[in-house]
Amino acid sequence: QVQLVESGGGLVQAGGSLRLSCAASGRTFSTYTMGWFRQAPGKEREFVAAISWIGGSTLYADSVKGRFAISRDNGKNTVTLQMNSLKPEDTAVYYCAAKRTPVVVTTAYDSWGQGTQVTVSS
Repeated sequence: QVQLVESGGGLVQAGGSLRLSCAASGRTFSTYTMGWFRQAPGKEREFVAAISWIGGSTLYADSVKGRFAISRDNGKNTVTLQMNSLKPEDTAVYYCAAKRTPVVVTTAYDSWGQGTQVTVSS
């Protein structure tokens, strides 16, 4: 497993942007598919985006497609989520996750970060 630490959350007005980062420990980071999830108050955690271990494949939830972009830097063991055109409904705790697989997946991730709060005001 890898250890994951998110950063970059905060408060932003609707229409604004935020960039989340996830730092991973471990020498095998490049063999993990990385994902971002979010959980709003009173709701279940949901998939947001994922990127394959060499960055060649990405997958997005329909709700964020065209607004969010996931990327990774295997040399720095980091994955980022650029969030643009933010909406109040994007408000949630965002979690970074990792799964040791070459396939982009939306479930069954093995390792999780502690989460970072994103709040979008209207």
